[in-house]
Amino acid sequence: MALKDEKQRLAWALTGSGHFLKESLEIIDRLPDVDLFLSKAAAEILQQYGYKHNVGRVFQDKTASAVPVELFYHGVYHTVVIAPTSSNTVAKMVCGISDNLVTNIFAQAGKCRVPTIVFACDTEPELESEAPRENVVKVYPRRIDLENMQKLKAFEETTVVADMVELEAAIQARLACLKTSSS
Repeated sequence: MALKDEKQRLAWALTGSGHFLKESLEIIDRLPDVDLFLSKAAAEILQQYGYKHNVGRVFQDKTASAVPVELFYHGVYHTVVIAPTSSNTVAKMVCGISDNLVTNIFAQAGKCRVPTIVFACDTEPELESEAPRENVVKVYPRRIDLENMQKLKAFEETTVVADMVELEAAIQARLACLKTSSS
């Protein structure tokens, strides 16, 4: 049950990746009822890239115990989206490490059975990624990065997507599922 009959919301977490960050923010801007969770690296990256977001509530990684995760215990969120997700964050999630706001959200969502959609940045052996100041660079994810993405696919209540089309489709499918279950 959500706090005080509050309408359930979507929790969107950003990590320190610039890979499809602008496109992720564009999706966020089109969705209703989104709270944004920023890792320390995400806060830096948003500033470095000069991107803005248009959401009501923003939580930043400023406490050692990731205080905002308590909202999951009260049913405030129906879905978590972590996009874009850096290889560092994917590795931590796969290993069960919850040492920052985003990895804590992933862990608590799993413990509270809140479905999570993850857009892992390192999905192919060779990618083009946006760097600051609109530079596009070639990146070559390591074998361990690709293996971790595959491991994450086996987690309960977790959908891993490889591109923006899949991300948009997974979010729309989840919202449609919620709409059907509330009817």
